[in-house]
Amino acid sequence: MKEAAGSSDGCKHFLFPGMTFVHPEECEITTVLGSCVAVCLWDQRHGGGGMNHFMLPLWNGEGLPTPKYGNIAMERLLEHILRLGVRRENLVAKVFGGANLLNTGSSAYPIGTRNIELALNQLEDWKIPVVASDLAGRVGRKVIMNTLTGIVLLGRGKRQQP
Repeated sequence: MKEAAGSSDGCKHFLFPGMTFVHPEECEITTVLGSCVAVCLWDQRHGGGGMNHFMLPLWNGEGLPTPKYGNIAMERLLEHILRLGVRRENLVAKVFGGANLLNTGSSAYPIGTRNIELALNQLEDWKIPVVASDLAGRVGRKVIMNTLTGIVLLGRGKRQQP
C-alpha cells in the first residue's frame, strides 16, 4: 500500500497496474483500464476508501504474490481498507474494466472476462454489494474515484474498428 502524502486538500494519486491505494479522507484516485479490472471499495457510512488495479486473475504460486494478480489485489485492498478502521458491513464496491480490446475472433476465454469473474466472485464471497459497474465490452476506460464521497467518474474510449 502506498500512503498519501500531505493534507487531504488536493490529494491526488495515479494508480498504476498491479497497485493498490487507500486513503481515510478525501483523495482522488485515477487509473486507466483495458482488460485490467479496478475494484473501488468505499465506506458508505464514514467515507474513506480505495482502489486496486489488477492485470491477471490468479497468482499461480510462482514468483512474488503481487497485486498484479486479482486474487492478491483483492485481498490486499480489503486488508488495507480494514486497517483504516472501516467495518466490512459498511463497504460497497464499484467494479470497472475487463474489456476485450483485441479483435482476434478467437474462441479463447478472454483475460478481461476472467478478471471480471474473479472480482465479482470475491465480492460476492465477502458479501460486499456491487452498487455500480461498467464491465467488458471493447473499449478502455478512465476511472476517477473520490475516497471521501465514493463518487466515481468514468470515461470510455472509442471502440476500435475491425
